[in-house]
Amino acid sequence: MVAHGNTADHTPLSPYSRHALPAAMEEDPKTSDRSPAPLLQRQARQRPSAAAVLKSRMKRGVDCSVPRVRSTLTGFFPVVRWLPKYKLKEYVWGDLMSGLIVGIILVPQAIAYCLLAGVDPIYGLYTSFYANIIYFLMGTSRHVSVGIFSLMSLMVGQIVDREVFQAGFDIDDSKTSTLDMINGTLDINMTTKTIELFGVEFEKESYAILVAATVTFLAGIYQVLMAVFRLGFVSVYLSAPMLDGFATGASFTILTVQAKYLLGLKIPRHQGPGVVVVTWFNIFANIHKTNFCDLITSAICISVLVAGKELQDRYKDRLKIPLPTELVVVAAATLASHFGGLNSKYGSSVSGYIPTGFIPPRTPSLDVMPRVALDAIPLSVISFAFTVSLSEMMAKKHGYSVRPNQEMLAIGLCNIIPSFFHSFTTSAALAKTMVKDSTGCQTQVSSLISALVVLLVLLFFAPFFYSLQKCVLACIIIVSLRGALRKFKDVPGKWRASREDALVWLVAMAATALISVELGLVMGIVFSMIVVIYKTQNPKVSLLGRAGSSDLYEDMEEYKNLLPPARVLVFRYQAPLYYANKDSFLKALYKRAGVEPFLELTRRKKEEKKAKMSAKQANGDKTNGEVVVGLIQSNLDFHSIVLDCSAIPFIDSSGMATFKTLVQEYRDIGVRVYLASCNTSVIDSLLKGDFFGKNEQNMSKLLFHTVHAAVEYAVAHEAPQGESKSDTSLV
Repeated sequence: MVAHGNTADHTPLSPYSRHALPAAMEEDPKTSDRSPAPLLQRQARQRPSAAAVLKSRMKRGVDCSVPRVRSTLTGFFPVVRWLPKYKLKEYVWGDLMSGLIVGIILVPQAIAYCLLAGVDPIYGLYTSFYANIIYFLMGTSRHVSVGIFSLMSLMVGQIVDREVFQAGFDIDDSKTSTLDMINGTLDINMTTKTIELFGVEFEKESYAILVAATVTFLAGIYQVLMAVFRLGFVSVYLSAPMLDGFATGASFTILTVQAKYLLGLKIPRHQGPGVVVVTWFNIFANIHKTNFCDLITSAICISVLVAGKELQDRYKDRLKIPLPTELVVVAAATLASHFGGLNSKYGSSVSGYIPTGFIPPRTPSLDVMPRVALDAIPLSVISFAFTVSLSEMMAKKHGYSVRPNQEMLAIGLCNIIPSFFHSFTTSAALAKTMVKDSTGCQTQVSSLISALVVLLVLLFFAPFFYSLQKCVLACIIIVSLRGALRKFKDVPGKWRASREDALVWLVAMAATALISVELGLVMGIVFSMIVVIYKTQNPKVSLLGRAGSSDLYEDMEEYKNLLPPARVLVFRYQAPLYYANKDSFLKALYKRAGVEPFLELTRRKKEEKKAKMSAKQANGDKTNGEVVVGLIQSNLDFHSIVLDCSAIPFIDSSGMATFKTLVQEYRDIGVRVYLASCNTSVIDSLLKGDFFGKNEQNMSKLLFHTVHAAVEYAVAHEAPQGESKSDTSLV
């Protein structure tokens, strides 16, 4: 409650005053039964000058002392900090077990996701190998598994397919048939095995990985730049419902892209928007060409994989390690395909030869960069958003902290460095992270173990996957989407919990699945921001009433037994007040008050004029205009409005001007407006806009700490009936 002390001119002192206050004050007779609240005085904050701040930062930046070098080294390579403290006996078995299991799962997935990325299987193994080693050195999360991810692979694959097609290569997986060549139905450029681009001869496979590596390099550059300039805040615009819907829509796109492999159909990928619709149309149009060998193999593999996942989910508390279902399926299918001759006898598509060892590094193409510069932006944002969010989730679960900026830098270098070694875009992967967590992972040593497993495959076992059918790889990808596709069952629950979040999820999912991944991301972000703007323009507004004889005021629509103050309206607006919603704020207040000042003033003028004319006709030229005006102005049910600003986090210049206009307009019709419970940022905005007049002279008459203090002041200083609108002392 505010203290209502009076000076000689009966002007109360402001509880927000920055000046010294007298020790003794005479109490207002109407509030003498209450103890005055303590008067608060704002602290004077002295901010350093911009030059001093810049000088200090430059001094810290050029400092080259030993502690500074050590701090920079340990900050850039967190492994230097935690590895010397590694508890061998306590951590080694958990890291070894989780590393081996994730590595075993990673190998078939790395090969499979190359179908999505549009590159040869060997490059998926390279990507997984380098990403795990770099994140081991630079990551701050102990449990995150960074590597190949289905969503990133899909986005890279769409870019690769577009560029390969525009370069003149055939993006169909099938071999050119003799019949097509005889009939002349194929463009001669589409049958060319090598094409000269930028003065160099390229085969389709080598150009595809060049495009993938180039877009990965740019995505990594963007991520490092965001880390350097500390732009990680952009992730706040990727709301959880939007990311969830985006991932689900992308999962449906992935399922669609892989469906042709399940049936053994030879149809090219569609380029441009509408991938899902066009692909399913092509599938049904060519359904009579289904390869029954691939169909039967797919049915068996999906059944085994789903059964293994269900057993894993049901008995996860009893199983000490996850079931290596993918590895079993890959091994069995490879043996069956090899000894059964499924490729030669039934025309089933196989992975083909996967070489061992490493290919010499190659720099990303400067000629390709301008073509994919914009495509790399969504890749970089989604990659770091998933990585940072997953890192923070695991850190909260296990009680340690991560550095989001370092995570962004780590994932950026996980893309930049491997791009020179024929790799494509990576990010943290939820499924493998959950596996690491459930198998006792303690540190990123487990990622080093997983990299060693991939290295063994690269050096020795890669050729054994020659006969592995592509439909088996498609089955692994599709079954891995179970979690995302199951989210359709959660839509009713989302709708009941929050209709706005459910709409964001649905829009992001539908746009991603039905239009394209990139446009789905943009539309999801834009729509989620529109929802936020809509919320600020249509917030909860209410009139408050008093609970008994207490100082508590609450929403009369939400609580029972509340009484409104006598002839005082208490209005609460639960949103920031800025240029976009100032009109909705005024409309809401006018509606609750039942009086719009301008219209009321116009009505009064008309009635005054009409009354004067009537009086003139009745009494000749003699009339008492003041009596007429007083009678006209006496029909309002309230004399004061108290604005509860406790739910207004900030206002801008438009909001401040709205407050000024509000006070003046209601003052013109004899209604006082008071502000209560303003936070300091709102007060500072009002002070900067001279809302309280010169030298803050009207601050004590307009601003109060609590709603109750404002109501008491309004009741104690009720304006007399017929107050002249010319009294503008409060504005």
